[in-house]
Amino acid sequence: MHHLILFTRYPEPNRTKTRLIPALGAEGAANLQREMTEHTLSQALPLQPLGTTVEVRFAGGTNELIQAWLGSNLIYQPQGEGDLGEKMARAFHESFQAGAKTQTQTQTIIIGTDCPGIDTQLLQTAFAHLDTVDLVLGPALDGGYYLIGLRCFIPELFKNIDWGTSQVLQQTIDTAQSLSLSIAYLAPLADVDRPEDLEVWKTSLLDQRKKKEGYSIF
Repeated sequence: MHHLILFTRYPEPNRTKTRLIPALGAEGAANLQREMTEHTLSQALPLQPLGTTVEVRFAGGTNELIQAWLGSNLIYQPQGEGDLGEKMARAFHESFQAGAKTQTQTQTIIIGTDCPGIDTQLLQTAFAHLDTVDLVLGPALDGGYYLIGLRCFIPELFKNIDWGTSQVLQQTIDTAQSLSLSIAYLAPLADVDRPEDLEVWKTSLLDQRKKKEGYSIF
């Protein structure tokens, strides 16, 4: 079974994309959070008819607000307490626990909404890698990662990591190598965290528009 977990935040002004407020204002930053979440979800939903379950792990808002925003055909869970590592570890643990209860072999991937380069094909590629490796990573250009996939729960990957720094990817790789895990890497992609990253989102919107209109983006 394939299980995709999307981490996002309810788009409330002054509580999301705060590092972009100087460039966009509080409302603009919240609107960007909304748009990027909807874009990422639009790339995940085509996997549902292929047998992938899609779950949204949210911070802020309520289950009712999130469902009213993103629809009722998804699984919703709050991210819960702790740092990012604790939240991701909890999500993976619960995913594999659910698979164990139904005696189903589960492949689980977590993504965020900050990387507009994530598309359906990339997600399919990530799941395909999990047929043969223990860990899939999507490197972000800022030194983090935009995707992590596992076929069993490995809690060590989420401990002793300096979350929010340029060391996250390398520290994760170091841990994986110390555990002798097999790793597959996806293409490095840029994410949108700071005002200087906004061009990445603008370029992505232009590329999406060209695709819809049937033009080559190359």
